[in-house]
Amino acid sequence: MALKNDPPKPLHHPVEVNLREEERLLEVTWSDGRVSTYPLRYLRGFCPCATCQGHRAGEPEFVHTHKESILDVRPVGSYGMNVIWDSGHDTGIYSFAYLRDLDPQQKFPEGIHPDYL
Repeated sequence: MALKNDPPKPLHHPVEVNLREEERLLEVTWSDGRVSTYPLRYLRGFCPCATCQGHRAGEPEFVHTHKESILDVRPVGSYGMNVIWDSGHDTGIYSFAYLRDLDPQQKFPEGIHPDYL
């Protein structure tokens, strides 16, 4: 008997992703109708890759970088997206669950901390 190794589908997934370049924002519309708006510096600062976050467990840490722009956003399987930055950094795979948890409107209901902008 063969076992199916497909990962479970995420509870919520993006139905639309828009890069608002002039405003330096990435906007994600989720399958449940929620709209998350990520400032690019915030999104880059919380890049989930091992280079940025190390191999430790726990809450992600904000990594200060230069002002960067997004060149491309690519799907990764049925669970996430890969963001390609103009600096050449392209190893971060943002799982949909991670991206939902990172939503600044949910994480900082009283307003995003200025250090992240």
